[in-house]
Amino acid sequence: MTLFLRHSSYFILSSLLLASCNQKKEVEAKKNEQTVIEMNDSSSISKTAEDAPRHQTTKTRLVILGTIQDAGSPQITCKKSCCEGLFEDPDQRRKVVSLGLIDALNNTTYLFEATPDIGSQVKKLTQLETNSESEMVDGIFLTHAHMGHYTGLMYLGKEAMDAKNTPVYAMPRMKSFLENNGPWSQLLVRENIHINALRSDSSVQLSNGLKVTPFLVPHRDEFSETVGYKIEGPNKSALFIPDIDKWEKWSKDIVTEIRKVDYAFLDATFFDAKELNNRDISQIPHPFIIESLEKFGDLNKIDKQKVIFIHFNHTNPVIDRTSKAYKLTTLKGFRIAQINEQFEL
Repeated sequence: MTLFLRHSSYFILSSLLLASCNQKKEVEAKKNEQTVIEMNDSSSISKTAEDAPRHQTTKTRLVILGTIQDAGSPQITCKKSCCEGLFEDPDQRRKVVSLGLIDALNNTTYLFEATPDIGSQVKKLTQLETNSESEMVDGIFLTHAHMGHYTGLMYLGKEAMDAKNTPVYAMPRMKSFLENNGPWSQLLVRENIHINALRSDSSVQLSNGLKVTPFLVPHRDEFSETVGYKIEGPNKSALFIPDIDKWEKWSKDIVTEIRKVDYAFLDATFFDAKELNNRDISQIPHPFIIESLEKFGDLNKIDKQKVIFIHFNHTNPVIDRTSKAYKLTTLKGFRIAQINEQFEL
Protein backbone atom coordinates (compact mmCIF):
# COMPACT_ATOMS: atom_id res chain seq x y z
CA MET A 1 0.00 0.00 0.00
CA THR A 2 2.80 2.41 0.97
CA LEU A 3 4.58 1.71 -2.30
CA PHE A 4 1.34 2.31 -4.22
CA LEU A 5 0.81 5.66 -2.47
CA ARG A 6 4.35 6.72 -3.25
CA HIS A 7 3.92 5.86 -6.91
CA SER A 8 0.55 7.64 -6.96
CA SER A 9 2.05 10.75 -5.36
CA TYR A 10 4.94 10.70 -7.82
CA PHE A 11 2.50 10.37 -10.74
CA ILE A 12 0.36 13.26 -9.48
CA LEU A 13 3.41 15.49 -8.90
CA SER A 14 4.83 14.65 -12.34
CA SER A 15 1.46 15.43 -13.96
CA LEU A 16 1.28 18.79 -12.18
CA LEU A 17 4.83 19.69 -13.22
CA LEU A 18 4.11 18.66 -16.82
CA ALA A 19 0.90 20.68 -16.87
CA SER A 20 2.75 23.66 -15.43
CA CYS A 21 5.50 23.31 -18.04
CA ASN A 22 2.96 23.05 -20.88
CA GLN A 23 1.08 26.07 -19.54
CA LYS A 24 4.33 28.04 -19.47
CA LYS A 25 5.04 27.04 -23.07
CA GLU A 26 1.55 28.16 -24.08
CA VAL A 27 2.13 31.54 -22.44
CA GLU A 28 5.47 31.93 -24.25
CA ALA A 29 3.87 30.91 -27.54
CA LYS A 30 1.12 33.48 -27.04
CA LYS A 31 3.77 36.14 -26.35
CA ASN A 32 5.55 35.31 -29.58
CA GLU A 33 2.24 35.22 -31.44
CA GLN A 34 1.40 38.63 -30.01
CA THR A 35 4.72 39.99 -31.25
CA VAL A 36 3.92 38.72 -34.75
CA ILE A 37 0.47 40.30 -34.58
CA GLU A 38 1.95 43.60 -33.52
CA MET A 39 4.47 43.39 -36.35
CA ASN A 40 1.65 42.85 -38.82
CA ASP A 41 -1.06 45.17 -37.53
CA SER A 42 -2.09 48.34 -39.31
CA SER A 43 0.60 50.43 -37.56
CA SER A 44 3.33 48.00 -38.71
CA ILE A 45 5.30 48.64 -35.51
CA SER A 46 6.74 45.96 -33.25
CA LYS A 47 6.16 47.28 -29.76
CA THR A 48 8.06 44.38 -28.21
CA ALA A 49 11.27 44.70 -30.23
CA GLU A 50 13.30 45.85 -27.22
CA ASP A 51 12.01 43.03 -25.02
CA ALA A 52 12.46 40.32 -27.66
CA PRO A 53 15.49 41.40 -29.74
CA ARG A 54 15.86 37.99 -31.37
CA HIS A 55 12.21 37.51 -32.36
CA GLN A 56 12.22 35.74 -35.71
CA THR A 57 10.27 37.10 -38.62
CA THR A 58 10.63 36.76 -42.37
CA LYS A 59 9.65 40.38 -42.93
CA THR A 60 11.96 42.94 -44.49
CA ARG A 61 11.87 45.90 -42.14
CA LEU A 62 13.35 49.13 -40.82
CA VAL A 63 14.53 49.50 -37.22
CA ILE A 64 15.00 52.78 -35.37
CA LEU A 65 18.48 52.57 -33.85
CA GLY A 66 18.77 56.18 -32.67
CA THR A 67 16.65 59.32 -32.44
CA ILE A 68 18.93 62.04 -31.03
CA GLN A 69 20.78 64.90 -32.79
CA ASP A 70 24.49 64.53 -33.60
CA ALA A 71 25.92 65.61 -30.23
CA GLY A 72 23.85 63.15 -28.22
CA SER A 73 22.02 63.48 -24.91
CA PRO A 74 23.34 64.55 -22.48
CA GLN A 75 25.27 67.05 -24.57
CA ILE A 76 28.77 68.08 -23.57
CA THR A 77 28.87 70.85 -20.88
CA CYS A 78 25.06 71.05 -20.72
CA LYS A 79 23.75 72.24 -17.33
CA LYS A 80 20.11 72.56 -18.40
CA SER A 81 17.29 70.50 -16.92
CA CYS A 82 17.13 68.43 -20.13
CA CYS A 83 20.48 66.83 -19.27
CA GLU A 84 20.16 66.82 -15.49
CA GLY A 85 21.32 63.52 -14.02
CA LEU A 86 22.14 61.98 -17.40
CA PHE A 87 25.91 62.31 -17.03
CA GLU A 88 25.76 60.22 -13.86
CA ASP A 89 22.97 57.89 -15.04
CA PRO A 90 22.84 57.79 -18.88
CA ASP A 91 19.59 56.88 -20.65
CA GLN A 92 20.48 53.99 -22.98
CA ARG A 93 17.58 54.89 -25.27
CA ARG A 94 19.22 58.18 -26.21
CA LYS A 95 21.42 57.23 -29.15
CA VAL A 96 22.33 59.36 -32.16
CA VAL A 97 19.94 59.17 -35.10
CA SER A 98 20.17 56.05 -37.25
CA LEU A 99 17.97 53.60 -39.13
CA GLY A 100 18.69 49.93 -39.68
CA LEU A 101 17.42 47.97 -42.67
CA ILE A 102 16.95 44.20 -42.52
CA ASP A 103 16.59 42.33 -45.82
CA ALA A 104 15.00 39.20 -44.37
CA LEU A 105 14.93 37.32 -47.70
CA ASN A 106 18.69 37.60 -48.13
CA ASN A 107 19.73 37.69 -44.45
CA THR A 108 21.54 41.01 -44.90
CA THR A 109 21.55 44.26 -42.94
CA TYR A 110 22.24 47.90 -43.81
CA LEU A 111 22.86 50.95 -41.67
CA PHE A 112 21.75 54.49 -42.42
CA GLU A 113 24.30 56.87 -40.82
CA ALA A 114 27.58 56.00 -39.12
CA THR A 115 27.09 57.60 -35.72
CA PRO A 116 29.28 57.80 -32.60
CA ASP A 117 26.95 55.05 -31.26
CA ILE A 118 27.72 52.72 -34.16
CA GLY A 119 29.01 49.91 -31.92
CA SER A 120 25.77 49.28 -30.05
CA GLN A 121 23.67 50.07 -33.13
CA VAL A 122 25.43 47.47 -35.29
CA LYS A 123 25.10 44.97 -32.45
CA LYS A 124 21.35 45.55 -32.14
CA LEU A 125 20.79 45.34 -35.89
CA THR A 126 22.78 42.14 -36.42
CA GLN A 127 21.08 40.54 -33.41
CA LEU A 128 17.71 41.19 -35.01
CA GLU A 129 18.77 39.38 -38.19
CA THR A 130 18.66 35.93 -36.60
CA ASN A 131 19.39 33.92 -39.75
CA SER A 132 22.89 35.36 -40.11
CA GLU A 133 25.82 35.01 -37.73
CA SER A 134 27.54 38.12 -39.09
CA GLU A 135 28.50 40.72 -36.49
CA MET A 136 28.84 43.46 -39.13
CA VAL A 137 26.34 45.11 -41.45
CA ASP A 138 26.49 44.58 -45.21
CA GLY A 139 26.59 48.27 -46.05
CA ILE A 140 26.38 51.81 -44.65
CA PHE A 141 24.49 54.68 -46.29
CA LEU A 142 25.65 58.22 -45.39
CA THR A 143 23.58 61.38 -45.66
CA HIS A 144 26.24 64.09 -45.15
CA ALA A 145 29.43 65.19 -43.40
CA HIS A 146 28.10 66.49 -40.08
CA MET A 147 29.61 64.92 -36.99
CA GLY A 148 26.78 62.61 -35.95
CA HIS A 149 26.24 61.15 -39.40
CA TYR A 150 29.64 59.81 -40.49
CA THR A 151 32.20 59.89 -37.64
CA GLY A 152 31.25 56.37 -36.56
CA LEU A 153 33.33 55.21 -39.54
CA MET A 154 36.38 55.61 -37.29
CA TYR A 155 35.38 52.41 -35.50
CA LEU A 156 35.94 50.48 -38.72
CA GLY A 157 39.64 51.43 -38.65
CA LYS A 158 42.74 49.71 -37.29
CA GLU A 159 42.28 51.08 -33.76
CA ALA A 160 38.96 49.24 -33.55
CA MET A 161 37.56 46.37 -35.66
CA ASP A 162 39.90 46.83 -38.67
CA ALA A 163 37.06 46.06 -41.08
CA LYS A 164 37.57 44.45 -44.48
CA ASN A 165 36.05 46.39 -47.38
CA THR A 166 32.77 47.31 -45.71
CA PRO A 167 30.63 48.94 -48.43
CA VAL A 168 29.92 52.62 -47.73
CA TYR A 169 27.42 54.42 -49.96
CA ALA A 170 28.17 58.13 -50.43
CA MET A 171 27.40 61.04 -52.73
CA PRO A 172 30.21 62.62 -54.86
CA ARG A 173 31.28 65.38 -52.44
CA MET A 174 30.96 63.06 -49.46
CA LYS A 175 33.07 60.46 -51.29
CA SER A 176 35.72 63.05 -52.13
CA PHE A 177 35.77 64.33 -48.55
CA LEU A 178 36.49 60.83 -47.20
CA GLU A 179 39.10 60.11 -49.87
CA ASN A 180 41.06 63.33 -49.39
CA ASN A 181 40.96 63.99 -45.66
CA GLY A 182 42.55 62.09 -42.81
CA PRO A 183 41.87 60.08 -40.80
CA TRP A 184 39.08 58.92 -43.14
CA SER A 185 41.42 58.43 -46.09
CA GLN A 186 43.30 55.84 -44.04
CA LEU A 187 40.16 53.69 -44.03
CA LEU A 188 40.45 53.53 -47.83
CA VAL A 189 44.22 52.99 -47.91
CA ARG A 190 43.86 50.08 -45.48
CA GLU A 191 40.79 48.82 -47.36
CA ASN A 192 38.65 49.00 -44.23
CA ILE A 193 35.90 50.48 -46.37
CA HIS A 194 34.98 50.53 -50.04
CA ILE A 195 32.98 53.53 -51.27
CA ASN A 196 30.08 52.93 -53.65
CA ALA A 197 29.32 56.19 -55.40
CA LEU A 198 25.75 57.45 -55.31
CA ARG A 199 23.95 59.83 -57.67
CA SER A 200 20.95 61.90 -56.71
CA ASP A 201 17.64 60.33 -57.79
CA SER A 202 19.46 57.21 -59.03
CA SER A 203 18.43 54.00 -57.26
CA VAL A 204 20.64 51.32 -55.74
CA GLN A 205 19.06 47.87 -56.11
CA LEU A 206 20.07 45.97 -52.98
CA SER A 207 18.08 42.86 -53.88
CA ASN A 208 14.92 41.81 -55.65
CA GLY A 209 12.20 44.09 -54.35
CA LEU A 210 14.50 46.26 -52.20
CA LYS A 211 16.05 49.51 -53.41
CA VAL A 212 17.36 52.77 -51.99
CA THR A 213 17.25 56.14 -53.75
CA PRO A 214 19.14 59.24 -52.53
CA PHE A 215 17.83 62.75 -53.20
CA LEU A 216 19.38 66.14 -52.48
CA VAL A 217 17.97 68.35 -49.72
CA PRO A 218 19.05 71.86 -48.68
CA HIS A 219 21.27 71.92 -45.60
CA ARG A 220 24.51 73.47 -44.32
CA ASP A 221 26.80 71.80 -46.83
CA GLU A 222 30.24 72.89 -45.62
CA PHE A 223 32.03 69.63 -46.52
CA SER A 224 29.53 67.60 -48.52
CA GLU A 225 26.11 67.67 -50.09
CA THR A 226 23.17 66.44 -47.98
CA VAL A 227 20.70 63.76 -49.03
CA GLY A 228 17.62 62.07 -47.76
CA TYR A 229 16.67 58.55 -48.82
CA LYS A 230 13.64 56.79 -50.20
CA ILE A 231 13.72 53.16 -49.12
CA GLU A 232 11.45 50.80 -51.03
CA GLY A 233 10.75 47.27 -49.85
CA PRO A 234 8.66 44.43 -51.27
CA ASN A 235 5.40 46.00 -50.05
CA LYS A 236 6.00 49.41 -48.51
CA SER A 237 8.25 52.46 -48.77
CA ALA A 238 9.75 55.08 -46.48
CA LEU A 239 11.36 58.52 -46.52
CA PHE A 240 14.35 59.24 -44.30
CA ILE A 241 15.20 62.95 -43.98
CA PRO A 242 17.03 63.48 -40.67
CA ASP A 243 18.46 66.87 -41.65
CA ILE A 244 17.05 69.68 -43.78
CA ASP A 245 17.07 73.47 -43.40
CA LYS A 246 13.38 74.30 -43.91
CA TRP A 247 10.68 72.51 -45.89
CA GLU A 248 10.11 75.65 -47.98
CA LYS A 249 13.72 75.60 -49.23
CA TRP A 250 13.35 72.15 -50.78
CA SER A 251 12.48 71.93 -54.47
CA LYS A 252 9.94 69.20 -53.68
CA ASP A 253 6.68 69.52 -51.74
CA ILE A 254 7.08 67.54 -48.53
CA VAL A 255 3.32 67.06 -48.12
CA THR A 256 3.11 65.44 -51.56
CA GLU A 257 6.11 63.25 -50.77
CA ILE A 258 4.54 62.05 -47.50
CA ARG A 259 1.42 60.95 -49.37
CA LYS A 260 3.52 58.82 -51.74
CA VAL A 261 5.06 56.62 -49.03
CA ASP A 262 4.03 54.49 -46.05
CA TYR A 263 6.43 56.04 -43.51
CA ALA A 264 8.22 59.38 -43.31
CA PHE A 265 11.06 59.73 -40.78
CA LEU A 266 11.48 63.50 -40.70
CA ASP A 267 13.77 66.12 -39.18
CA ALA A 268 12.39 67.36 -35.86
CA THR A 269 15.56 68.77 -34.29
CA PHE A 270 13.79 71.55 -32.41
CA PHE A 271 10.26 71.83 -31.13
CA ASP A 272 10.32 75.63 -31.39
CA ALA A 273 12.73 78.59 -31.31
CA LYS A 274 12.63 78.92 -27.51
CA GLU A 275 14.96 75.98 -26.93
CA LEU A 276 18.24 77.72 -27.79
CA ASN A 277 18.31 81.02 -25.95
CA ASN A 278 22.11 81.18 -26.03
CA ARG A 279 22.67 80.69 -29.79
CA ASP A 280 21.52 82.25 -33.04
CA ILE A 281 19.03 79.67 -34.22
CA SER A 282 19.09 81.15 -37.74
CA GLN A 283 22.61 79.71 -38.06
CA ILE A 284 21.31 76.19 -37.44
CA PRO A 285 18.02 76.12 -39.38
CA HIS A 286 15.74 73.11 -39.14
CA PRO A 287 11.95 72.74 -39.46
CA PHE A 288 10.52 73.31 -35.98
CA ILE A 289 8.00 70.67 -34.99
CA ILE A 290 5.39 73.40 -34.50
CA GLU A 291 6.01 74.51 -38.11
CA SER A 292 5.65 70.96 -39.38
CA LEU A 293 2.42 70.46 -37.41
CA GLU A 294 0.96 73.46 -39.19
CA LYS A 295 2.33 72.51 -42.62
CA PHE A 296 1.07 68.93 -42.32
CA GLY A 297 -2.24 69.96 -40.75
CA ASP A 298 -4.35 69.22 -43.82
CA LEU A 299 -3.15 65.65 -44.15
CA ASN A 300 -5.80 63.04 -43.43
CA LYS A 301 -5.55 60.78 -40.40
CA ILE A 302 -3.81 57.95 -42.27
CA ASP A 303 -1.20 60.26 -43.81
CA LYS A 304 -0.50 61.95 -40.48
CA GLN A 305 0.28 58.55 -38.98
CA LYS A 306 2.97 58.11 -41.62
CA VAL A 307 4.98 60.96 -40.10
CA ILE A 308 7.51 59.80 -37.51
CA PHE A 309 9.49 62.75 -36.14
CA ILE A 310 13.18 62.00 -35.47
CA HIS A 311 16.61 63.67 -34.87
CA PHE A 312 15.87 65.47 -31.58
CA ASN A 313 18.22 68.02 -30.10
CA HIS A 314 18.98 67.33 -26.43
CA THR A 315 16.78 70.34 -25.58
CA ASN A 316 13.73 69.08 -27.47
CA PRO A 317 10.89 68.45 -24.99
CA VAL A 318 9.29 65.68 -27.09
CA ILE A 319 12.03 63.34 -25.87
CA ASP A 320 10.04 63.29 -22.61
CA ARG A 321 6.79 61.38 -23.21
CA THR A 322 5.13 63.20 -20.30
CA SER A 323 5.81 66.66 -21.77
CA LYS A 324 3.15 68.96 -23.20
CA ALA A 325 5.07 69.04 -26.48
CA TYR A 326 4.97 65.25 -26.83
CA LYS A 327 1.26 65.13 -25.98
CA LEU A 328 0.42 67.96 -28.39
CA THR A 329 2.29 66.30 -31.25
CA THR A 330 0.74 62.88 -30.75
CA LEU A 331 -2.77 64.25 -30.12
CA LYS A 332 -2.56 65.91 -33.53
CA GLY A 333 -2.03 62.46 -35.03
CA PHE A 334 1.73 62.34 -35.57
CA ARG A 335 4.35 60.01 -34.10
CA ILE A 336 7.54 60.53 -32.13
CA ALA A 337 10.26 58.01 -33.03
CA GLN A 338 11.18 55.56 -30.28
CA ILE A 339 14.34 53.49 -30.30
CA ASN A 340 13.99 49.83 -31.39
CA GLU A 341 10.63 50.32 -33.13
CA GLN A 342 10.33 48.22 -36.28
CA PHE A 343 8.46 49.04 -39.48
CA GLU A 344 7.70 46.42 -42.09
CA LEU A 345 8.59 47.07 -45.70
